[in-house]
Amino acid sequence: MASFELHDVSLRYPIFQASDQSMRSALKSAVTGGLISRKGRHGLEIVALENINLTAKSGDKIGLLGHNGAGKTTLLKVLAGIYRPQAGHIHRVGKTVSVINPSMGLNASLSGSENIENLLLLFGLGWDEIRSRVPEIEAFTELGDFIRLPVSSYSAGMRTRLAFAVATSFHPEILVIDEHLSAGDAGFMRRAKERMRLMMERSSILVLASHSLPVVKEICNRAVLLEHGHIVADGAPDEVISIYQSRAAPASSGDTVD
Repeated sequence: MASFELHDVSLRYPIFQASDQSMRSALKSAVTGGLISRKGRHGLEIVALENINLTAKSGDKIGLLGHNGAGKTTLLKVLAGIYRPQAGHIHRVGKTVSVINPSMGLNASLSGSENIENLLLLFGLGWDEIRSRVPEIEAFTELGDFIRLPVSSYSAGMRTRLAFAVATSFHPEILVIDEHLSAGDAGFMRRAKERMRLMMERSSILVLASHSLPVVKEICNRAVLLEHGHIVADGAPDEVISIYQSRAAPASSGDTVD
């Protein structure tokens, strides 16, 4: 049975050359991004996540809510194993697939087909299963003859199509997804959304970072609200959305950590 547990997980980013920044700029960043701390070895640090305690079991469909820079994507990357926390620990049971930045891991010097094989190898598949999956993945990309050309010749949208097709070809037990994905033209986006919907239905645990309250209400049976790297609410979507709306502040400009 799939599950995960995060205990007192914390993650901070050092700000190098912080002396070049004015205090005014730092405060603008603090309004929407992670909290700014003066305790780091480098002068300033952004507290992306602080003492996160979160558990999930099979059947949980969790929507992550929060302002820009609240720590939603950072938390997704910790859950997916992309980031390692500096404090606390994580325990996961079940195959985990993340769709956060699907173009990560592509080798520009290899063809699209070769990249598909490489990515599937990285996911731990054997050659027999890879050969059985490649035709469907190639067809879904709609890249045509470009699938045999080096990825260095691809546009950004073509690269995203390729990596998205591979990442979404699995039926994971734990699915970690950032809603902000762009995979090409309107026709492809319709197919991409349907593919994502099927993935979400088949996964045992879903963690979705989203700014869309209707999407969270429709898909999730639980919501978690983040503010400046802290969990401030965890419960039924309607309850957490109400808290989120009551605490919402006017958006401010400035660099943020999402």
